[in-house]
Amino acid sequence: MQKIKVLFVCMGNICRSPTAEGVFAKLIEDRYLAERFKVDSAGTHAYHVGDAPDLRAQKAARNRGVELAKLRARKFTRGDFEDFDHILAMDEDNYSILIEACPDDHKNKVRLFLDYAPHLNVREVPDPYYGGSYGFERVLDLVEAASEGLLNALKADGRL
Repeated sequence: MQKIKVLFVCMGNICRSPTAEGVFAKLIEDRYLAERFKVDSAGTHAYHVGDAPDLRAQKAARNRGVELAKLRARKFTRGDFEDFDHILAMDEDNYSILIEACPDDHKNKVRLFLDYAPHLNVREVPDPYYGGSYGFERVLDLVEAASEGLLNALKADGRL
């Protein structure tokens, strides 16, 4: 059985994308689907390569039963276009960076993550880095909804 490979992408890979990785990984684990997936996250910039997620992101996630401490930031590579089935950007800026670098035959893999939560009427997961704890809670709310939407879309497509 071929795994469904999902990559979450933000700018530095210490707040939004590792939160999305952790939330989605917990969701599929709770639904006994983890063996069907490869889940990862990356940043479009190399500001924090090797760093653990922001401590505020870790704390907010841990309060919801999601552990991020073992994750480490990495920079997105061109090989990720080949390696992943779904490349999900947290915002328009990172989506644009990805699409600009993406070979034509992989552009269908790149989407905004919140496309999977259209009922929220929000297109971007806001960067909480320069704000208070509310921003990290908001990120969790958004990525939880989009994670459910992604899983439902994969089921509807017959991939699960």
